[in-house]
Amino acid sequence: MREYTVEELAKANGQNGQPALVVYDGKVYDVSKSDLWMDGYHQDSHNAGRDLTVEMNEAPHDEEVLKRFPQVGVLKK
Repeated sequence: MREYTVEELAKANGQNGQPALVVYDGKVYDVSKSDLWMDGYHQDSHNAGRDLTVEMNEAPHDEEVLKRFPQVGVLKK
């Protein structure tokens, strides 16, 4: 599975033709095809290209929602 650096992840912010990738618990998910992640933004609260582990722990849903999307890699430590 591909390993993404923090710098690579930051570029995958859903802007300018880039995919919208997010991280939860070290796993990288591609949310590009979700209507809820238009232009790399989700509900005006979250941005793609970031580790959302802490934010997801405070969200009204759990990580199960991310399992609807393909896992494309892991975050390099």
